[in-house]
Amino acid sequence: MKKLLLSLVLCLLLIGVAANAEDKVENPRPCKQCGMDRVVFSYSRMLILYTDGTNAGTCSLNCAAVEMKENKGKQVKSLKVADYNSRKLIDARTATWVIGGGRSGVMTALPKWAFIKKDDAQKFVKENGGRVTTFDEALNLALRENE
Repeated sequence: MKKLLLSLVLCLLLIGVAANAEDKVENPRPCKQCGMDRVVFSYSRMLILYTDGTNAGTCSLNCAAVEMKENKGKQVKSLKVADYNSRKLIDARTATWVIGGGRSGVMTALPKWAFIKKDDAQKFVKENGGRVTTFDEALNLALRENE
C-alpha cells in the first residue's frame, strides 16, 4: 500500500513538473496574427523584436511573415524561432531549416521547421521526409504563401 501511494505521489509530481515546463513560453501567449496558443505550438513559435522596443509573438514562420509584411516600416532587431526538438528560442537566421515532410505544418500547407543543430535537421528529414534549407528560403516560401 505504501509503494502504491508513493508511486501515485511521484506520478502527480512528474505531471506537475511537465505541466509547469510547458507553460514556460514567453509572452504573449496567443499568436498576434491568428490567435492560436503559442504554448500548444511551442515547437514552431517565433518572437520578433523590433528596434522600437515592441515585439510580436507568433505561432509559426507563416504568421511571422504576415506580421513583418504588415509592419514593413518597422526594423527587426531580433528574430527568434523555437528549436523543433528542445523548444528553446534560437536565432531564426542561423537555424537550420527543414521544408516539407510528413508532419503537418502550422498555419501552412508546406511545413517549415527550425533546428539548432544541422544533425537534428538531417535526422528529422531521414525520419519524416522534407529537405534541409536556409532561413532565407523558408522565409521566402512563407512570404509567397501569404501573398
